[in-house]
Amino acid sequence: MTDEELKEQVVLALKAVYDPEIPVDVYELGLIYDIKIFPINNVYILMTLTSPSCPSAGSIPAEIEEKVRAIDGVNDVSVELTFDPPYSTELMSEVAKLELGFM
Repeated sequence: MTDEELKEQVVLALKAVYDPEIPVDVYELGLIYDIKIFPINNVYILMTLTSPSCPSAGSIPAEIEEKVRAIDGVNDVSVELTFDPPYSTELMSEVAKLELGFM
């Protein structure tokens, strides 16, 4: 599997993770800032949450790591949480904005 194919698989896994309070997946919600693939199939994900006081601060990154680690061929997964830049609804995809009534 190429790095690009693996990245596509990672995105699909991310689209299966939801914030329990919002009916939109973390990828479309704009919580994922960066996805990097390093040799050999090590995945790095930089993400944020909607708020530093988010009650799901422990569970969402753990679920992301679990889902990405389950992808066949993934060697290791690192999920880093940041609040710089802070989350904004401008980071949402059009799909998320439609789902949540922002459009």
